[in-house]
Amino acid sequence: MKEVEVKKRKACRIAYIEHLGEYSAVPFEKYIPQLYGWAKQNKVMPGFMPMGIYHDDPEKTSAEKCRSKIAITFKGRARPGNDIKVRNLPAMNVAVIKHKAPAKEYRETYRKLSEWIVQNGYEWAGPPIEIYTKKPKVEAGETIMYAHIQATG
Repeated sequence: MKEVEVKKRKACRIAYIEHLGEYSAVPFEKYIPQLYGWAKQNKVMPGFMPMGIYHDDPEKTSAEKCRSKIAITFKGRARPGNDIKVRNLPAMNVAVIKHKAPAKEYRETYRKLSEWIVQNGYEWAGPPIEIYTKKPKVEAGETIMYAHIQATG
């Protein structure tokens, strides 16, 4: 089984909330219901898998300066509101790796993805996007994350 696959991501519209601060402290439990509430209020069809877009490398940027967007896709017409912004994501080829492991192992998953990118002649062309495919769960005191990490290139 291949660890990394190149896939064509379709263009989509996203609604998102910007966050500044440590990635491990993003309040998903606040932002996700806020985004789905916005979708309901605006009578648009939300996607089922929320995502995180991470603009800064936490190895090179101090935690308090790390920028992220927590987002959902949606279909329909809607306007931004309160802390929620709207934008289009273009169609593009992405390198995708699956992460089904404790949150503390994200660094290793990103290392594998970065290594694959270099070995296959690609470059990072934008921030990584984590598509959360399942709610996290706690097993033996550790939070298990389920995500498809997309590298744009």
